[in-house]
Amino acid sequence: MSELTKKKIYSRDGVDVEEESLFSSFAGSICKTSYKNSPFVKIHDFSEGNFRGPRPFTFKNLPKGYFIEASTDGIGTKGIIIDAAKTHHLAAYDIIAMTASDVTRFGGIPLVFVNVFDTTSIGNKGDKISKIYKSVISGLGNVVKKEKIVILKGETAQMGDAIGSEIKDSKTKLNWSGTMIGAYHKNKMITGKKLAPGQIIIALKENGFRCNGISSVRKALRIKFGKKWWKNLKAKESVKQAATPSVLYDSFINTIHGWFNKDFKPEIPIHSIIHLSGGAFREKLAKDILFPRKLSAELFALWEPPKIMKKCAEWRKIEDEEFYEVWHGGQGMLLIVDEKNALYCIKRAKDFGIKAKIAGKIIKIKNPQVSIISKLTVGKKIIYNY
Repeated sequence: MSELTKKKIYSRDGVDVEEESLFSSFAGSICKTSYKNSPFVKIHDFSEGNFRGPRPFTFKNLPKGYFIEASTDGIGTKGIIIDAAKTHHLAAYDIIAMTASDVTRFGGIPLVFVNVFDTTSIGNKGDKISKIYKSVISGLGNVVKKEKIVILKGETAQMGDAIGSEIKDSKTKLNWSGTMIGAYHKNKMITGKKLAPGQIIIALKENGFRCNGISSVRKALRIKFGKKWWKNLKAKESVKQAATPSVLYDSFINTIHGWFNKDFKPEIPIHSIIHLSGGAFREKLAKDILFPRKLSAELFALWEPPKIMKKCAEWRKIEDEEFYEVWHGGQGMLLIVDEKNALYCIKRAKDFGIKAKIAGKIIKIKNPQVSIISKLTVGKKIIYNY
């Protein structure tokens, strides 16, 4: 049997090696466009023109004594929502939000991204499927340029039936995960050690779901629009809203934290950064940050939840306490700063197109707790106890 015949059989079995090679070459070209995004990364191209060749990197211009960290995450089952909404071109906001934020939240700076992009089949040259999947990679190139991040390399895999989804007959399923490599410095770590009563909690507005609690979103859509919710025309707008891409806060935070200043001095001190991912307020704020320090918080002015989030809570019958554990409730991150710096922080966020507001304060009481004036049910107060 000829080599050409073997390739054709493999293609019929679901993997087109030649098209995958073309797609990988395209993805490699997007990577190359990112190589000068960061003032802290230098790529050394030893590939000799081969997109699969080695391209190691070194760091430059970082403060002496820096450390390297890596954070791995993915978009989870939000990929199903994205596929249903056909917003593949915006999916990069979610993968970068989930990987970069876990470096930023401890005072580090995300620098280099490596990813694994699982597809059903990347289609044929020039067809709709190929264009949709290429829009994902093009979108990644656009996002990392804004965020000053380098895409080092990635892996594209045609997974066929190995990608699970409620939308079983979809030709454009996706699963996306990756690792963000970043830098820390001992003088720039944000660990919460300087938290104290009287400090202000700034909430950074989020317009939709991030990548946590999506199983409950999909269940809510099934309850409201039926088992095949993605085919229900009445669900179209709700699905689109549920697929809203994550807001990226990293450039803003890393700027005011001084990473782009010549002396690396922060514009203002940030005492804690809370990424409201899995577990949200109970886990990320109360249990991880405040309770170990015997501190409490009052959250009296959170952002209104996105409309689709309120609707999903209603359809799924999620009540207030669980609502602020499953989802972020309208704020993707919290920053804790000194009272004198709160208004400056809000003003600087606006420079980056981010809406920020004073949402609460740190207090000290005998029995630590986090209290929230809920925006889901009027007049409802939630208390998470130590």
